[in-house]
Amino acid sequence: MSSTLLEVTRSAHEDVERLERLVVKELQREPASNRDQLFQSHRVRNMIDTLISTTHKLVEVYEDKDNARKDEIAALGGQTASGVNLFGAFYDRLKEIREYHRRHPLARVIDPTEEFEELLKEEPHIEFSGEEAFGRYLDMHELYNEYINSKFGEPVEYSAFLDTFSQFQKVPRHLKLTRQYKDYLTHLLEYLLSYFERTEPLQDLGRMFSKALGARGLKVGGTLQQRAERLFLMKHTPLDQLDKKHFGKGSRTSQENGGSIVLQQNSMKEIALMEAKLQRMCEFFKERIIQTKENVEKKQALTYEEMEAEREEEEVQADSESDDDEQQIYNPLKLPMGWDGKPIPYWLYKLHGLGQEFKCEICGNHSYWGRRAFERHFKEWRHQHGMRCLGIPNTKNFNEITSIQEAKELWERIQEKQGLNKWRPDLEEEYEDKEGNIYNKKTYTDLQRQGLI
Repeated sequence: MSSTLLEVTRSAHEDVERLERLVVKELQREPASNRDQLFQSHRVRNMIDTLISTTHKLVEVYEDKDNARKDEIAALGGQTASGVNLFGAFYDRLKEIREYHRRHPLARVIDPTEEFEELLKEEPHIEFSGEEAFGRYLDMHELYNEYINSKFGEPVEYSAFLDTFSQFQKVPRHLKLTRQYKDYLTHLLEYLLSYFERTEPLQDLGRMFSKALGARGLKVGGTLQQRAERLFLMKHTPLDQLDKKHFGKGSRTSQENGGSIVLQQNSMKEIALMEAKLQRMCEFFKERIIQTKENVEKKQALTYEEMEAEREEEEVQADSESDDDEQQIYNPLKLPMGWDGKPIPYWLYKLHGLGQEFKCEICGNHSYWGRRAFERHFKEWRHQHGMRCLGIPNTKNFNEITSIQEAKELWERIQEKQGLNKWRPDLEEEYEDKEGNIYNKKTYTDLQRQGLI
């Protein structure tokens, strides 16, 4: 005997209440990492979907189109709507239940709360490509290949494509009516929608698309066809107002081509709607697109070994993340710590040559890691103190000098050179006569004594 309709209703209300509490409990927990936050969002999304599905079933029960609920409520009084006595069936069922528990005295009562609590522990399965790096970047290589091999596309680099793929206004209008362009928009929209669902499971996609219309002061209600018409009016001039040059020969005058004009207009409305949706998606993912381009340009400067090392490091860091903030950070490559208290990326470590050690004897054999730190230390207090102890001015002449002996020898040569080139006023001090002629002091004095100037 199946559960009664009223019991199904009561159980559904109980499930809805439990799910609501679990959603609140989950959102009160602060995720420890971006990965954990994404898992949390998907868990909440799954619970919300289950909650909505259960609520729809309740609505169907309360609508009671087949009067089943009405009959069951009437049965509570001892009779159905048809007048059949149900007490006999009730006592028969009660006897069966007592007999079952007599045979199975240790039967465990399942607590539904335990089943719901397990929802907070599961890790949802989310598929990402290697290029997407668990939702941090976009992977548009297939769309890029489709773009550059099309008639409306241009032969550009992948990084340049990321800058221009959302600029639909650059595509000539006659090419937008082609099947190839429509397929490209469809594939592009499908990918962005899939990426949106995987990375932003709690966002309201319908509300986001309605703002593509509302931002321009247009109505956002109505059917899909009505919204497409508004977008079309916003984006293009109506076909009945276009110049004849935009149509094929005789297309506006021939009765036979009247149907093709309607089809063309409907096609443009559909394309305009897809372009508006894509434009809204690109605005939403603006920062993610910029990060994707930066990642692509960064990888172009790395060798295969460096990319593999960085990938392995990211996997190790992702596996070693924990809810305990005081847990020791796993750093097998012994990379320097960044401003966030975590090891810097391996590519940055290689870029700045932080594996190269420079020692300075003047600084007390202190080590400097990386060329940048080594060049900067000549102006820092440690090196300046060492130069003062040697009695040598810390000028540009002594840059790159780390040996005490070399610094002393250079200082001696500089002093000797300054002695040979000592200032001699009689030879280097300049004088000018009335005619503008320039003489040194000795020559000017001699000519003046002779009365020549």
